[in-house]
Amino acid sequence: MHIMEGFLPFKHALAWTVASAPFLAWGLAAAGRRLREQPDQRMLLGVSAAFAFLLSALKLPSVTGSCSHPTGVGLGALLFGPAAMVPVGFVVLLFQALLLAHGGLTTLGANVFSMAIVGPFVAYGVFRLACVLGLARSPAVFLAACLGDLATYVTTSLQLALAFPDPVGGVLLSFEKFAGIFALTQLPLAITEGLLTVLVVNAMAQFNARELQHLPVLALPRRAMP
Repeated sequence: MHIMEGFLPFKHALAWTVASAPFLAWGLAAAGRRLREQPDQRMLLGVSAAFAFLLSALKLPSVTGSCSHPTGVGLGALLFGPAAMVPVGFVVLLFQALLLAHGGLTTLGANVFSMAIVGPFVAYGVFRLACVLGLARSPAVFLAACLGDLATYVTTSLQLALAFPDPVGGVLLSFEKFAGIFALTQLPLAITEGLLTVLVVNAMAQFNARELQHLPVLALPRRAMP
């Protein structure tokens, strides 16, 4: 979903930057407060950032001007909440733009909105809904990471459709085209990300239960939700 440098019209790039800015400020405040209260979680937050960086760097060609890849933000959203993942996603996308030419600076706001805002908030919302419905931890984590990933690409498809509406069918037809092309590569990637996130969460619960038991996703029993 990394929209490449200079691909979006200036007005669209600016609008997505403005839309992302309040979430980034909120996320910085939330993450700072969390780390002041529990400084021992700095390492775990770093692990979540590394997880997102590595997965989102594994790109496949997709729509012109963008690409398809896992996002990795679902794990951090379940561990720290979605707001904390906004600055993490911002840093990940910034470093990828500067070091890997993956995405860009002018499109950073759009990429942050799709991967670091929509993705984590959808993942967290799906997980909380799964808790209410009584799903076990593993399927709840899988659905959260998988659907959070797909929500990122739905958002990117909308961003591209708004910037480049179809001459005949307008934004709706353009959205269908972008989303359809993304789906070819993103559906299996989202499923893979969901399974990998389940493995990581279960490994954390097994090997670091005492240190991490205060985190909601790890405090939940594996077979049943409260």
